[in-house]
Amino acid sequence: MPTSRWRPWLLLAGPLLVIAGLLLYPIIRVTVLSFQRYGLKEVISGKPEFIGLDNYREAVSGSYLWKTVLPNTVVFAAVTVVGTVVLGTLVALLLQQLGPRLRALVIGSSLVAWALPAVTGTYVWVWVFDPDSGVVRRTLQSVGLLDPEGFNWFTERLSFYAIAALNVIHHGYPFIAITIFAGLSTVPEELHEAAKLDGASAWRRFWSVTMPLMRPVFAVVTILSTIWNFKVFAQIYLMPGGDGSNPEVFNLGVWSYVSSINQNKYGLGSAVAVLLTLVLLVITMIYVRALFKEDELQ
Repeated sequence: MPTSRWRPWLLLAGPLLVIAGLLLYPIIRVTVLSFQRYGLKEVISGKPEFIGLDNYREAVSGSYLWKTVLPNTVVFAAVTVVGTVVLGTLVALLLQQLGPRLRALVIGSSLVAWALPAVTGTYVWVWVFDPDSGVVRRTLQSVGLLDPEGFNWFTERLSFYAIAALNVIHHGYPFIAITIFAGLSTVPEELHEAAKLDGASAWRRFWSVTMPLMRPVFAVVTILSTIWNFKVFAQIYLMPGGDGSNPEVFNLGVWSYVSSINQNKYGLGSAVAVLLTLVLLVITMIYVRALFKEDELQ
C-alpha cells in the first residue's frame, strides 16, 4: 500500500526536478535580487547589498508606475485579451460552417500567423506602419487621408499601442480559434436543433446553448491570454521607441528589462518583475474563483 501511494510521485520526480530547476530557481533568484542593490558596481565586486524594500519603494513611488506603466500594461492586456478571444471565437464559428477543404485552408493559413516568431511578426508590422515608406502611409496618401509629410505612428502612445495590439491579436487568435473549435465539436447538435424549433436566433443559441457548455474552454483561453498579454515584451521592445528611447510606451515587462539591462539596476528590474508576477497571480486567482462560484451556483 505505501509503495503504490508513492509510485506516482516517484515517476514524476524527474520531470518535477527539471521544472524546479528551470522555473523555481529563477523565481527565487529574481525575488532575492529584488531585495538587493545590484548594479554595475555590485556585479563587478560580486557583493550585492541587502536594502530591504527600497527597490519596491522606488518602483511604486512617484507617478510613473501609476500613470504610465501600469495603465499601459493593464489596458493593453485587456484590449488584446478581448480582441483575441472575440476574433478567435468568430473564426472558430466560421470553421464550424465550412467544408473540410476550406476548413483545412483557413486553419493552415491561421497557423502560419501563430507559428511566426514574435520577433519576425513585430518587424513585419513595423514595416507596414513605417512612417517613411510603409504600406499604410502610401495607401492613406493615395486616397488623400494623410498629408504628404506623413505621420510617425510610433511616437504617439495611443497609435503605438494600437499597432502592438494588432500584432498581438494577429499572433494569438489562431490558438484561441482552434481551441474553441475543438470545444464546439463537443456540443451536442440536438441542443441547437431543439433551440431552432423554439425559434431561437443564432445569437441566442450561441449565448444560451453553446456558451454554458463552453465556459471551461473560454476560461482556459482567457486565463492563458491574460498571462501572455500581460507579460508581452518582444512586441513592445522591438518597436521604434520601445527599446528605451520613449519611456511613455513602457509596460511592466519592458520597464523591468530596461531598468536591469540598460540602466544596470538589476534590483529595481527584479522588483518590477516580481510586481508583474503578483499582478498576474491576483488576476488569475480572481478569475478562477469567480468561475468556481458560477459553477457552485449552477
